[in-house]
Amino acid sequence: MPRTENDTWDLATSVGATATLVAAARAIATKSDPPVINDQFAEPLVRAVGVDFFTRWVTGELMAADVDDDESTWKLAHMPDAMAARTRFFDSFFRNAAQAGIRQAVILASGLDARSYRLDWPTDMTVFEIDQPEVIEFKTTTLAGLGAVPKADLRTVAIDLRQDWPTALRQAGLDTDRPTAWIAEGLLGYLPPEAQDNLMDNITSLSAPGSRLAVEAIPQRPQHDVEQAREVMRRSTAKWREHGFDLDWGELGFEGERKDVAAYLETLGWHSDGTDMSELLAKNGLSAVPPTHDSVSMADTIYYTSIFGKARAE
Repeated sequence: MPRTENDTWDLATSVGATATLVAAARAIATKSDPPVINDQFAEPLVRAVGVDFFTRWVTGELMAADVDDDESTWKLAHMPDAMAARTRFFDSFFRNAAQAGIRQAVILASGLDARSYRLDWPTDMTVFEIDQPEVIEFKTTTLAGLGAVPKADLRTVAIDLRQDWPTALRQAGLDTDRPTAWIAEGLLGYLPPEAQDNLMDNITSLSAPGSRLAVEAIPQRPQHDVEQAREVMRRSTAKWREHGFDLDWGELGFEGERKDVAAYLETLGWHSDGTDMSELLAKNGLSAVPPTHDSVSMADTIYYTSIFGKARAE
C-alpha cells in the first residue's frame, strides 16, 4: 500500500520494518570477524520485534544467498557492510561533536538506534531521541528488560515528526541557546520533499551557532529512474515473500522533486562536507557495493556533516 501523509506503522510494518532491517544488519556486522562495529543491543532488539525473517537472518538460520536475486544490483548481502559503514560515520560524528564541547544531541526518528546506551558519552551529555510513541515505548521497555542503562541523560520525545516536535523537544529540555549535534540517519528518503525542507527549517530554528548536523541523503533521480528503481527493489525482494516476509519496499518513499540537501542547508546558514557510501566503505576496509546503472546503488548515498554559522566542517 502506498504511503500517505498520515499513515502509521510499528517496527514490523511499513517504514518501521526498515529500522528492524538496519538493526539486523548491525547485529550481523557486530558478529563479523573481526567485528566492524559493536552494537550488542541490535540482535536482542530484532528478536524482540519478532519478525521471523529478520530473526532467522541475524541468527544465521537464513542466509542472504537464500533470498538474493543473483542478477539484481541490490542485495541483502550488501547490508551488513553498508550499515556498518553508516553506523561508524554517525558514531564518529557524535564523538567529534562531543570532543568539540557540544553537550546536547538529538537523534531524529531514532527507531532501534541504541547509541544512548552503547556510546561513551561525556558525563554531562544529554541525548534526545524522537520517534513515534509506540516505537519509543517498545525500545525503552525492551532495553530496560535487558538491564541496559543509558550512558547519557536520555530524554525520549514520543512524537511523530509530522506533528509539532520542535515544541515537544523544547519541553523535554532542549536549550536552543547552546549548540546541538543532530543526526537524520535513514530518514530523508521516507519524507515527502516539502517535509524534508521543513525538517531542515525546524532544525535550523532550534540550533545555536556552532551546532552540527549529520544527514544521509539520496541524490535526486529522474522519474524514469525512480520507476526502474522501484522495479529493481520488487525483484530483489521477491524471494523474501517466499520466506514469509511481504513488504513492497518500492512504496515506502514519497515521489516528487527534492532540493539538494547541502545546497538547501547552505541557504539556511549551514556549511557542509559530503562523503558518499563508496568512500565510507573503502575508508573502513569494507567490501565495495558493485557499480550499477539502475540508480539503486547504495554506493551513491551521500553523508553530509554540516556546521551552523561557522567555517566548513572538518
